[in-house]
Amino acid sequence: MYYYMPTRLYTGDDCISQHRDALRILGDSCIVVTDKVAAKASGALDDVRATLDSCAIEHIVWDGVSENPPVSACIEAGRIASDAKAAFVLGIGGGSSLDAAKAISVFAANPDLDEAGFYALAWDHNPLPIALVGTTAGTGSEVTKVSVLTDAAHRKHSIHDDRLYATVAFGDSRHTHTCPAGVTLSCGVDVIAHATESYFSHKSDEVSRAFAVRAIRLSCAPLAAAASDEELDADQRRALYEASILGGLAINTTGTCFPHNVGYYLTENYGIPHGFASAIFLPAMLARVGEYDQEYAGAFYDEIGADKESFVQLIESCLPATEIRMTRDEVDAALPRWENNGSVKNTRAAISVETIHEILLSLFVR
Repeated sequence: MYYYMPTRLYTGDDCISQHRDALRILGDSCIVVTDKVAAKASGALDDVRATLDSCAIEHIVWDGVSENPPVSACIEAGRIASDAKAAFVLGIGGGSSLDAAKAISVFAANPDLDEAGFYALAWDHNPLPIALVGTTAGTGSEVTKVSVLTDAAHRKHSIHDDRLYATVAFGDSRHTHTCPAGVTLSCGVDVIAHATESYFSHKSDEVSRAFAVRAIRLSCAPLAAAASDEELDADQRRALYEASILGGLAINTTGTCFPHNVGYYLTENYGIPHGFASAIFLPAMLARVGEYDQEYAGAFYDEIGADKESFVQLIESCLPATEIRMTRDEVDAALPRWENNGSVKNTRAAISVETIHEILLSLFVR
């Protein structure tokens, strides 16, 4: 077994203000990275700014984060942070904002770095310290060393590096209460995807599986309620947020499997939100890993307390109706991107490009 996660994590009501000293030690100035709407609506931006003011930490706010943030925007924000001589970067939001904050910390310390140098990890200077405040129950980016961005060719890529861990992260689940129903479901099935893929990763171990199982067990009831259009209460929101963190801790060791990487294709070309795009492929993955190792798959269902049919039914109940249609030629043209792909190889089953070809044809070619 092996586990490494250097981030100091605080959760609970008012955790930001209660643990303000964790921000003080990062420096006397920062750039706050967020989007234009959600961070403000959730109350997280106001809570952060009040805490920064109470610590006499000067700050500027850059609210240019969009969904699936492009590297180019992170370069721009990094230069703004560099010019402002920010001592650290503080990201507020869901996965897009937190992943962008990680990248911006790199560009702030290396303002002349370009996209190619970023992906090649050719960083002359270590990133600025990072603080993260989560406002969705989904990505678990608060506790991972991963940043997922969109490159100049409009392709999503993940980058993994220990220098991208946050120094400190805060998770007040009350900041998730304003998430719209669609965001709650997309983020929630992203948690399910993280945990399930982690469990069926070749890199899984006792620790990662414990995180994954707990994440799923916490998620199932709130997600079923959300899929039935029920309004979630504070306890359900808290459970989903805890599950999100646990899912992040699970993939921190294992990474993800093919549903995540193939899901990027749906997001890039059809605008499907990330969590939904990954979860669409989970039933196909579960079918194949069950064939590959029935005993291991059986242990998974025993541990999560659900049989395969009910678990797949829950996942599918969370997914929106989609009208994705592909041609065989389109599927054929996409296949090279999954040759020698790490997420495909990471799946605990005999998954190949040919397997992905079969799955795409069965789902989207009529």
